[in-house]
Amino acid sequence: MFNQNTHSPGSFSFLPPVVKNLLIINGLFFLGTMSLGDAFGIDLVNLLGLHFPGSTDYRWFQWLTYMFMHGNFGHIFFNMFAIWMFGSALENYWGGKKFIIFYLLTGFGAAFTHYAVTYYEYYPFISLVDMVSSDPSYENIMAFKNSPYFYLTSQLNMEFSSFIAQYTSIAESSPSEARRLASEFFVHYKESILSLPVIVGASGALFGILLAYGMTFPNTEILIYFLFPIKAKYFVILYGVIELISGFTSNSNVAHFAHLGGMLFGFILLMIWKKTNFRI
Repeated sequence: MFNQNTHSPGSFSFLPPVVKNLLIINGLFFLGTMSLGDAFGIDLVNLLGLHFPGSTDYRWFQWLTYMFMHGNFGHIFFNMFAIWMFGSALENYWGGKKFIIFYLLTGFGAAFTHYAVTYYEYYPFISLVDMVSSDPSYENIMAFKNSPYFYLTSQLNMEFSSFIAQYTSIAESSPSEARRLASEFFVHYKESILSLPVIVGASGALFGILLAYGMTFPNTEILIYFLFPIKAKYFVILYGVIELISGFTSNSNVAHFAHLGGMLFGFILLMIWKKTNFRI
């Protein structure tokens, strides 16, 4: 754990400037998402949330903008409350420049970790789709349909059923046309699947902040549900274990490995800063 005496804390502020601006920016993005979606049908989550690199909806700036997007009020409320609760102490202690560097880098690290895990999970599926696209025989198509990697949204289910009907109706009379149809369909299918995972929220950076808080103020007591006291270092360990277990067992839409990635990159960054005596 870090010795608090190795740093010079700045002046105390109940709402330091970087944390305050993070709360404002996240709030504006959330209001913009709600108002533009309702009034004009503009999907900011799809535009600014981070898509899988290689999908048709991926844009480079999403590595930054995804941190300011949230799915619902509960999501943004608890993230912002925790950023204020833990981030304010760190910004007061480190100063604003060091805090925002840590915040952004752990946010990038969280997203990188999430999609590294996603790529590992998707690789067999991508390879299978590429194989069918290059050799769209009826046998390969059925092998794909019966594979453990075959999964569909309701929209893709209808599209796949329609494709199979078209394919089988022309397979004998026009095999070359059937192959062309199959090849085009599986290119589209791959693009559709890769566009499905999208991450939004400040949770990755928040978990980096949580890790830093536990390492910087290890013996500070935190009240869980405002009732049960626990030291910060144990709170961080508990949350890390919960996220690790959830990452391997949960089927929810929560990006548990992004949370773990934020903690991992936060730990690495803190170790580098400690070794180099980083100041700013």
